[in-house]
Amino acid sequence: MTHQHADFTEETISSRTVYRGRLLHVLEDRVRLPDGGSATREYIRHPGAVMMVPILDTDTIVLVHQYRYPLRRHFYELPAGKREPGEDPLATAKRELREECGYEAAEWQRLTSIHPCIGYSDEAIELYLARGLTHVGQSTDDEEFVEVVPLPLAEALEWVRDGRITEIKAVIGLLWAERVLRGL
Repeated sequence: MTHQHADFTEETISSRTVYRGRLLHVLEDRVRLPDGGSATREYIRHPGAVMMVPILDTDTIVLVHQYRYPLRRHFYELPAGKREPGEDPLATAKRELREECGYEAAEWQRLTSIHPCIGYSDEAIELYLARGLTHVGQSTDDEEFVEVVPLPLAEALEWVRDGRITEIKAVIGLLWAERVLRGL
């Protein structure tokens, strides 16, 4: 059974840059609504990102612990990073895992794409599982302070349940890891 969906496409009338920084490009567009009216849409253009679920051994994953300024607190996350212009997502994943955690992986598996902020950003994050890790040494950026935290997957999932891990891409990545490692 197929279902016909209404078309609520909005057409761009005009667009202007409100702010352009190293990471974010904020725009304000006027759009034509499906009913013929118009509205203003503010949104962020994002270069795209990747997130890795590094599997250290049969039941241990690798998290990172870092301070996130917008919320003024530390978070446990899965390693992730921004794509460089024109960079292939898997190349970004390999680079970020090496820089942020100090590991290279023998095996890579693409899990999915997620869009974490559809109400205000075009950001897309590609998720990868990384196995067969070899430690090669961490080389973080000058302004990046990251602690590598190996943790049993079961404990990381418990941290999700008790609210210790709240960062959304980490929650999604850990749930994917559980499914893949348990063969679900």
